[in-house]
Amino acid sequence: MNNQQLSPFLKGMLLLGLLFLYIPIVSLIVYSFNDSKLVTVWGGFSTKWYASLFQNEQIISAVELSVQIALASATAAVTLGTIAGFVLARFKRFPGSSLFAGMMTAPMVMPEVITGLSMLLLFISMQQLIGVPAERGFFTIWVGHTTLCMAYVAVVVRSRLLEIDQSLEDAAMDLGARPLKIFFVITLPLVAQAIASGFLLSVTLSLDDLVMTAFLSGPGSTTLPQVIFSKVRLGLNPEINALASITVLVVGVLVIVANYLMLNSQRKRERAMAAAMRESSAG
Repeated sequence: MNNQQLSPFLKGMLLLGLLFLYIPIVSLIVYSFNDSKLVTVWGGFSTKWYASLFQNEQIISAVELSVQIALASATAAVTLGTIAGFVLARFKRFPGSSLFAGMMTAPMVMPEVITGLSMLLLFISMQQLIGVPAERGFFTIWVGHTTLCMAYVAVVVRSRLLEIDQSLEDAAMDLGARPLKIFFVITLPLVAQAIASGFLLSVTLSLDDLVMTAFLSGPGSTTLPQVIFSKVRLGLNPEINALASITVLVVGVLVIVANYLMLNSQRKRERAMAAAMRESSAG
């Protein structure tokens, strides 16, 4: 259905949905420049809350820790999730395949309270048995976030692999290429966009996670969502509006750049395939 076939009612519902999503974000950005300490009362234009934000060592430390955990978790999740997605897409039937598929998707549908509590009990048992981990902090949060994000990456990569024409891999194998070379030379470039999407999704999930982090964090390892939640419980703080506005700006820029790079890569790949088909037809 194209835009010309949309009825006025559907257009109105679409507009209401967009307004419902974006008006709170716009109002949050506007009030981040509010001079008044009361976040719901406009007291004039000011940028003092941004200056105050960058002087808040608690928030800066929480941002640094959250970014480090997000990047580390996304890297591990992409590595493990890509392997799992490849196995699910290419080796459909093997002993324990149903159990493996269920275990891979379980973190996506299981409540985070249950996942966080079970991992907390696991780490406590490991600490009593072998002394590792010595304390809850970066490592325990990283393991929890990797477990959660890996499931999403596996689903994204598996979906992309199922769309790829497997005859390309079969042709390379017939020409004598080894499976490992086929994976890195043919398969991996074809799923690069799915891997990039999985990485960005993993970073977002890690930065946004609060429930599981609350179970797996310890003293001195407070992430940004925990800091925001604790401050909001004590009352709205204009610094949080400034922090949220910066987050919206950074995420928006990253999304635009990522989409541009992926579209540019896709156009180059389509041009290369079209040139190869023209050469094949001319030959």
